[in-house]
Amino acid sequence: MAVLQMQRICICALKKERKQILELLQRRGVIEINDVLPEDSLFHKSDVHAAENLLEKNKNAAREALLILDQYVPEKKSILDALNGRTEVTADAYDNFRVKYNSVVHTTERILSLAKIIAENKAEILRLQAQAEMLSPWLALDIPMNFTGTKSTSSFIGTLPNMWTLEMIYEKLAGQSPLNVEIISTSRDQTCIFVLCLKPRAEAVSELLRTIGFSYPNTQNDKAAKEYLQVLNNMMKESEAVIVKSEEEIKSYNTLKSEICFLQDYEAIRSEKYEVISHLIQSNKVFVLNGYIAKDEVQELSDFLNKKFAIAIDISDPEEDEEVPILLRNNGFSSPLEGTVEAFSPPGKDDVDPTFIMSLFYYMLFGLMLSDAGYGAIMAAGCTVGLVKFKNALEDSMRKTLRMYLFCGISTIFWGVMFGSYFGDLIDVISQTFFGYKVTIPPLWFFPVNEPMRMLVFSMLLGVIHIFTGLGIKFYMCIRKKDYKALIYDVVFWLVLLICSIIILLSTQMIIDIFGIDLGISSVIINISSILAVIASCGIVLTNGRESKNPFKRFLKGAYALYGISGYLSDVLSYSRLLALGLATGVICNVINKMAGMAAGSVIGIIPFILIVALGHTLNIGINALGAYVHTNRLQYVEFFGKFYEGGGRKFKPFSAKTKYYKFKEKRNNE
Repeated sequence: MAVLQMQRICICALKKERKQILELLQRRGVIEINDVLPEDSLFHKSDVHAAENLLEKNKNAAREALLILDQYVPEKKSILDALNGRTEVTADAYDNFRVKYNSVVHTTERILSLAKIIAENKAEILRLQAQAEMLSPWLALDIPMNFTGTKSTSSFIGTLPNMWTLEMIYEKLAGQSPLNVEIISTSRDQTCIFVLCLKPRAEAVSELLRTIGFSYPNTQNDKAAKEYLQVLNNMMKESEAVIVKSEEEIKSYNTLKSEICFLQDYEAIRSEKYEVISHLIQSNKVFVLNGYIAKDEVQELSDFLNKKFAIAIDISDPEEDEEVPILLRNNGFSSPLEGTVEAFSPPGKDDVDPTFIMSLFYYMLFGLMLSDAGYGAIMAAGCTVGLVKFKNALEDSMRKTLRMYLFCGISTIFWGVMFGSYFGDLIDVISQTFFGYKVTIPPLWFFPVNEPMRMLVFSMLLGVIHIFTGLGIKFYMCIRKKDYKALIYDVVFWLVLLICSIIILLSTQMIIDIFGIDLGISSVIINISSILAVIASCGIVLTNGRESKNPFKRFLKGAYALYGISGYLSDVLSYSRLLALGLATGVICNVINKMAGMAAGSVIGIIPFILIVALGHTLNIGINALGAYVHTNRLQYVEFFGKFYEGGGRKFKPFSAKTKYYKFKEKRNNE
């Protein structure tokens, strides 16, 4: 387990070589840049907001163009494609992209322009369809919709609410003869009418129509409804043709998809580089870069930079109170769980890296909660195939995830063999159902379903070991910091109290009756344990409030600290989840197998048997593997980390090429 030692690095180089140096550092990804150096009359910082905005615009345009291409030319992907990482290219590919940069930017802009044209024409079609729908009640009218009459007559074209008959309309317009009324169409909601009267009576007719709810239509044009509908249909066809043509052109750009992907990564890299430039101080001739680097990377990077550039590099150790970034490095067994530790919090300044010790318990606890050899074999086999088949394509994060579940699967196989669970009792059911006699693979240890109390005792014993390991790490941390008071007051007193309390509890008749375990502890040991427990309790009460000067407050804080022993009891009881989840997996397995056995009673029973087994165990492994993952993390974060781990560190964030589709390989000195 290791938190890599960080050192400060200060680089001073010629400004004309800034671009090459920054690109090299970015591809290496070993320095975290900061801007602690102040500006003065000679050195200043650059304002790069305009360049950053342009790069961000191009990056977003490339992203949107790719989404549009995916919409019109969807790419078929399998589940295993998730294991394919970014495509690896050389640094020369990045440099050579400048030649085609402008054309690719133009392509993305054209794709976005075509998408806009398509959207506008689709909106236009919807608008035209709405107009056509409004014309449908007027198709029987063979005069223009905006017809207002002749020299001697006035006309009214519009609608009345609800359903009207000619008799009803003439009745409302009585006394205005001569008058002509035609009903163009009618429905439950409205009646479309055409009214023609002499000009002198136009005002009176208009007033009477208004009183019965007459309103003019929204569509007003100089063509008859049928003619105008044909115009609308022609306009819709033109828009549809534009849409088809634009879609075809978009699809033709799918051959350039890889270049657009490269553009997005290219602009992301440049954007990150300009962000760093904003933190540099520089004069007319030189620039200065300041940051952190892991100690074991210093020599190789220094040699490489000095070989290629005229450069000055200064390395120094951070100050005692300086907040340095945290970078973890562990062996292949533990490194998959570095992300789990960082998800809680990177180690603080005075913390040790708990990854290695945590990994020993993590894999064990996960296997105990799933505890089926068949499930473990599926996990281990699937992860092994992924690691081997996609060895060169996997991203580091995915590789670590697969390795974590590989070790969890191996642990699950081990505990499945110990407890005799192979897809539950599937072997028993198959042999009994299809061959007439039962074949059982006995456990190497015991069946938890048959002996749950034994499993509970083992779970709590493992919990005690886990918690005591956490206190042991705290013991080590106190020695490393030479804080011997905290060592005695916060660790030794608690260890003595907990050990003595366990001895006393194990000697009580209640515990003996519940667990069926009699260790035969002598009365002398019990008496000694009682005395030591009292002494340790007094020590906790007297010392755990030592930061307070007021004696009364100090006593109250100490008494409250002693009350924390109930927390240790609840922590130990939390490990009963090992029993609960292990039994849940086994019992559900057996229920699935029993259901499958019941369905296999007919001649063709093998088919429902296979379906029930396959579906049931697939769901069971998914649900219980998720439960094992969640509860294993909880036991680490709460019960284990709570005893020694403070966290609060800041994760190392190097200046690197944060890309989505391509990763750029930088040659090292030894390559």
